[in-house]
Formats: sequence, C-alpha cells, structure tokens
Amino acid sequence: MQSLWMLLATFLFAIMGVCVKLASDYYSIAEIVMARGAIGVIVIGALMLLRGDTLRTRFARHHLWRGTVGVTAFWMWFYAIATLPLSMAMTLNYMAPIWIAAILFIGGWWRGVRSFEPGMILAIMASFIGVTLLLQPAMHASQWMGALIALASGMLAALAYLQVRELGKMGEPESRVVFYFSLTSTLAGLGGVLLAPGPLANAALWHVPSTRGLLLLLAIGGCATVAQMAMTRAYRLGKILVTANLQYTGIVFSSFWGVLLWQDVLGWKGWSGIAVILSSGLVATYYNTRSISSTDVVVTRSDPIASEV
Repeated sequence: MQSLWMLLATFLFAIMGVCVKLASDYYSIAEIVMARGAIGVIVIGALMLLRGDTLRTRFARHHLWRGTVGVTAFWMWFYAIATLPLSMAMTLNYMAPIWIAAILFIGGWWRGVRSFEPGMILAIMASFIGVTLLLQPAMHASQWMGALIALASGMLAALAYLQVRELGKMGEPESRVVFYFSLTSTLAGLGGVLLAPGPLANAALWHVPSTRGLLLLLAIGGCATVAQMAMTRAYRLGKILVTANLQYTGIVFSSFWGVLLWQDVLGWKGWSGIAVILSSGLVATYYNTRSISSTDVVVTRSDPIASEV
C-alpha cells in the first residue's frame, strides 16, 4: 500500500512541477514557495479544525529541523535549476535515495546491524542509472558550484525524508507534519519576497493576480499539499529504501508531461532509462513483499535500522 501512496505523491509532484514552470512567467520563486506553503497551511489547518485535531505537538524541535532542512533543499534545488542544465540539476537532486541508503548503511554498520539486501541496493543504483539515461546530464567546467549545490540539495532532501520517517515512528500524524512544513515554507517564501531587491510595490504579492496565475498557484498548493500527505504516509508506513526508490518515478511522470506539453523528444536512451526506472521499482517492491512475508521483518527495538530497509 505504501507503494501506491508514493506513486501518488510522485505523480502529483510532477504536476506541481509543470505548474511551477508555467507560473514562473508570472511570479518569482519566493512568491511561488510562499503560495505553495500558504495553501497547505489553509487546507490542512481547516481539515484539522473540522476533525477536532490539535496543532499542539511534543516534537517542535523535530518539526523545526524537518522544515528548515526541507525548505533549504527546495531553495537550493531551484538555484541549481537556474544555473545548471535542467537534466544535471534533476539528476544530482535525485541522488537523495542513494544518500538515504548511505546514511542507513553507516548507521547500521555503526550499530553492528546487517540489514541490507544486495538486491535492494542494486535496485536503487539501477534507478539512478535509469535517471542518467533519461536525462543525459551534461555540465561545463564553469558550472561546478551549481553542481555542488544541486548535490547538497539531494543530501538535505535525504535528511528531510529521514526526519519525516522519524516523526511518523514517534506517532506524529501526517496532517501535523505537513502543516508545520507548509508553515515553514510560507514564512521562508514571505521572507524571500520581503528581502527581494527593488521596491515592494513591484512585487506581484501586492497586486491582484491574473486568473491564470491564480489558478496555477492554487494547483501548485493543492498538488503539493496532497503529495506531501501521501509521501509522509508512505515514509511512515513503508520500508524507507523501497519508498525512496519509488521517488525516481517522478522523473518518468515529468518526462511524459514534457512530451505532452512541450513536445520534448525522448530518444532510445530516454525510453531505456524509463524502462530501467520502472523495472527497478518493481524489483524494490518485490523485495519489500518478500521481506514482509519472511522472518526478516521481525526485528527488536534494539535493532531499529533493520526495520528501515
């Protein structure tokens, strides 16, 4: 079931990406980040109010860490997109599952826990190979700084996903996790708008948006909110490496949108990359299903890393 939640999340994130690309003709990145977060705050806050849920949390520090790291990764990724070829920025950012695997491997090694199946690691590596085939990244020597920032954004994203997993294990509901992340995004976007150079009167924030622009902002916020909920649930319920590996399907969805809307052309390498990504996702799901039905899923509280794979 967690695989379906993650697939829903990547599909909606791909739609959000399309809307962000279109909305960038009307708004700055700071305004888009602010609107995305504000819509999430309103929607999730209203749902929690209707259900009688409370915003009170015992994990304020964890929420602050997740929000700060996640929003920083988001900003760095957009910077990388602005300074690098899109294919290179996306490839380096989508190394997050590999960073997650590395972090868990080091943690398991430190605790003396052997919890990795070779097939699962191969599936993650195959997915990244599929991404490089699909996007075919290329970088000039002068773009090394942007590449480092893109690489760092993927690492920070991995830390944010691990924090999402940790909050879920501590019993924090998805709605509260997404609410506080959306609130952090809103404040970060607002800060970016207010600190932007030029008179405030020139900021689109202070003007009535066009109908098209408003619809795009609503689509961005709506898709991001539902996708965040689905992703948070997937990380809470599922094995973290399986869930992380399924993130690569977002590249497939984005590529199809590029073909439909912007007539992007996928050569044989692109289609081969899609096939590799989808195949590795099926392999990861197979290992997850097999481990659930075996004794490997039985772990003790003293071996927390064993339950993460």
